[in-house]
Amino acid sequence: MLDSLASSQFSALIRTQLWGWPLALTLHALGTALVVGFIIIITLRLLGLFKLIPYRSLSRLFPIVWGALALQVITGLVLWVAKPAQYVVDSAFLLKVLLIVVGAVLTANLSKMVAREAASWDTNGGVPARELGFVATTLVVWCVVLVAGRLTGYLGSI
Repeated sequence: MLDSLASSQFSALIRTQLWGWPLALTLHALGTALVVGFIIIITLRLLGLFKLIPYRSLSRLFPIVWGALALQVITGLVLWVAKPAQYVVDSAFLLKVLLIVVGAVLTANLSKMVAREAASWDTNGGVPARELGFVATTLVVWCVVLVAGRLTGYLGSI
């Protein structure tokens, strides 16, 4: 199945067209920068930095995160189709995919938490300590996704 996928016209187009691979990779990197960048801003604000940003305004960033995540998934599939046999044995890639799923679930919960609690956090002056561990976990997971994504390009199937 992987051989037929790798030998498809679409896969060949991505690998052989002058702009196929570079365009997909550039859009994938843009999606990564937006997802991880906005998650860093959101989580660092919840952890107490950037005090000028009201907690209520963080909800406006989540649609950008979800759009960028959709861009990452689409371009990631395009890149994967170009070399499927290589990626199914790549431990860094597999870790990245697993953590993207975990990160998406954590982000969905974080988004709900911000929508539900932001007004009280603005009133009370901060996020309760019991929720900070969840926020920090979300930040760490997305940072590991970023590192694993970079390692995919360098480590291969070690």
